Amino acid sequence: MDDKNQLAAVSVLTEQKKDVIRETDAEAIRLAKTLIRSARFGALAVIEPGTGSPLASRVGVATDIDGTPLILVSTLSAHAGAILADPRCSLLVGEPGKGDPLAHPRITLVCRAVRLERGSGEHARAQRRYLNRNPKAKLYAGLGDFSIFRLEPERASLNGGFGKAYLLDRADLVTTAPIVEELAAGEQSALDHMNADHRDAIAIYADHFAKAAGGDWVVTGFDADGMDMASGDDVCRVFFPEPLQAARELRQVLVDMAKTGRAAN
Repeated sequence: MDDKNQLAAVSVLTEQKKDVIRETDAEAIRLAKTLIRSARFGALAVIEPGTGSPLASRVGVATDIDGTPLILVSTLSAHAGAILADPRCSLLVGEPGKGDPLAHPRITLVCRAVRLERGSGEHARAQRRYLNRNPKAKLYAGLGDFSIFRLEPERASLNGGFGKAYLLDRADLVTTAPIVEELAAGEQSALDHMNADHRDAIAIYADHFAKAAGGDWVVTGFDADGMDMASGDDVCRVFFPEPLQAARELRQVLVDMAKTGRAAN
């Protein structure tokens, strides 16, 4: 093949690749956030020290209030040792359902792992949120060899099913506005209040907004975009009608959503 034909072939392949990737829109970002916020576990891929070979392992997952994935792992494990040696890693989340597993949405995040220092405010917040999502982890969270890592996303590849591929960047996934710290300051008290006194409203959120049938639902986390809920091993994600701009808006939004749900039933 001469140079002219080679260039033509490369051009065709490039155009085909562009056609495979769809333009990232609000719907794709919402799906990506849903997959990340709803994940209870994921496949963590790291670089094996010494060999440079890829090494994958299943890890429990939660999210920090800004949307950054959190993992709690023993530093005695091979994957923890790998990210301590080289923080580059990727995380795949998205649970398959019935039928072809490749027909179900999933997202791979390219990340850099950051180990949180015990005793720091950031660690306390991350551990609180992780245990709210994964309460059984309380059995080992306090052990000396366990550490929490934030998996700081740099970019992501979203596969929403056949023919639905998107590329996302950090700004699509992580909230950096001042509301992050504002919400974090009062999040646990808001969770405790809702779960103790407003289980009827929580049931409405799950039924009307998440279409999640039955279950004894509790809220496990609030963030600027919405809330995460769990009923045993089942989880669901509920988005607010509009993202919060200030923490003080949370109460009224929850009241309005409960009214909307009741009126629809």
